[in-house]
Amino acid sequence: MAGGNNVSRMSPRQRMINLMYIVLTAMLALNVSSDVLNGFRQVHDGLHHTNSNMEAKNEVQFRYLQELYEKNPAKVGIWFEKGKELHVAASALCSSIDSLKVAIARQADGKDGNPDDLVNQDDLEAASVTMLRPGTQEGKKLRARIDDYKQYVAALITDSLKRNAVTEMLSTGQGNSPRIVEQTWENRNFDNMPAIAAVTLLTKLENDIRQAESEAMTNLITNVDIGDVRVNRLEAYVIPASNMVMSGSKYSANIILAAVDTTQRPAVFVNGSRLDNDNGKLEFNAGSVGNHEYSGYIEVMRGDGTVDRRPFSSSYTVMEPAATISPTLMNVLYAGIDNPISISVPGFPMSAVSATMTNGTLVRNGDSWIARPGKVGSEAVISVSATADGSPRNVGAMTFRVRKLPDPSPFIMIKDAQGNPVHYKGSPKRISKAALMEAGSLSAAIDDDILNVAYSIVSFSTVFFDSMGNAIPEVSDGADFSKRQKEQFRRLKPGQSIFISDVKAKGPDGIIRDISPMQVSLN
Repeated sequence: MAGGNNVSRMSPRQRMINLMYIVLTAMLALNVSSDVLNGFRQVHDGLHHTNSNMEAKNEVQFRYLQELYEKNPAKVGIWFEKGKELHVAASALCSSIDSLKVAIARQADGKDGNPDDLVNQDDLEAASVTMLRPGTQEGKKLRARIDDYKQYVAALITDSLKRNAVTEMLSTGQGNSPRIVEQTWENRNFDNMPAIAAVTLLTKLENDIRQAESEAMTNLITNVDIGDVRVNRLEAYVIPASNMVMSGSKYSANIILAAVDTTQRPAVFVNGSRLDNDNGKLEFNAGSVGNHEYSGYIEVMRGDGTVDRRPFSSSYTVMEPAATISPTLMNVLYAGIDNPISISVPGFPMSAVSATMTNGTLVRNGDSWIARPGKVGSEAVISVSATADGSPRNVGAMTFRVRKLPDPSPFIMIKDAQGNPVHYKGSPKRISKAALMEAGSLSAAIDDDILNVAYSIVSFSTVFFDSMGNAIPEVSDGADFSKRQKEQFRRLKPGQSIFISDVKAKGPDGIIRDISPMQVSLN
């Protein structure tokens, strides 16, 4: 509409047309498109799946810390108490957020509203009424609880880089987007926000809380052994090469005095006779099958010229030959890949040992073995025999469960400041826009240092939010970023994020599976 004196020269009809245009524009601005709602729904579903996995991982960490405490309460007590408080605090905060999501869903859909199945996803009032109502001020209360949790968790993390990452991840400040009128965290996130967007934001907040719990729990477990004092007094120790000895084989053990002066060797006496070497090594041929005990003492010269005598005792067991089968990975064999297996029989050279396997194939590879199981869900039995005096003997067997490979994690291959390849796995870590633009594709792998298996990406989608808050999904070109996705990357500004979801990956077992999404955040 023209301004100034031009308005007075317009006909009433032209003024009405201009006014209707302004009203129509405002109505379009208030109408939330289905693409935006679907984008939020995809992100929410992916985050909900990730939250379930993260909660299970944190539970495993806490149970491990509890097992350490049960084995050694005096040593682990202080760390277990901190871990228990952390576990309760994180669960309580996530539970309260779940209650807020239910309240928003019921405000939008009625008393049977479900945040995981919203009907009125575009409801612009539900989040504001639930979170910003002056009488309850749920948003303000939630912000305070997040700030308290952030300070609490940060104090449990000793690594400054990880602590800063967690602090930034749980920040409720204004962020990197300055406004003319400063808004509170709750107003910025819940005022006039579609119900599905508010629920998605709360789900992401739960993910951040669980991520922070995992970092802090890992630090507590690490601290269990940091303050150990290994030696605090002189004691005699017997260190056998093995407590289990086969009939006819040699028993070997080292008898030492801890913290002994290297300029003065102690005298070692076993069953009244002094050893004929000065390194405390005891050797003899094992006799009859069964348990055998021996004792003695170690003499060392003190600084004042007196002799300090420290007694010791130990035992060993003589047994018939038996096989030892140790899976290099774990007591599970994975279908579709080579599973390294270590097989040995004490007292027999590797050339005299043979093995067979049911439900798959077992091939010797030097001094180790490679097992390739067959049917998933069935058991595989490895049987071992050893040849003695020209005749083979069955010496043992072990049963393994055959499982399919676990899901991999998606990542983008980028380069660090030194040009070394790095797996970028998403938020809370951030990358530069240049690094993202240089990346040509999405990858996936199991790289947890237990299993190291590469997967091939079949397809994925990216979701980009423009300046109006519209979600713009784009589909990949197989494992590679498509031209339209690259164009999305060019439009990203510092501090913005893009979501990668609907990731499908194919493993060496030939199974195509849906894996967790990831959030890419720019510096």
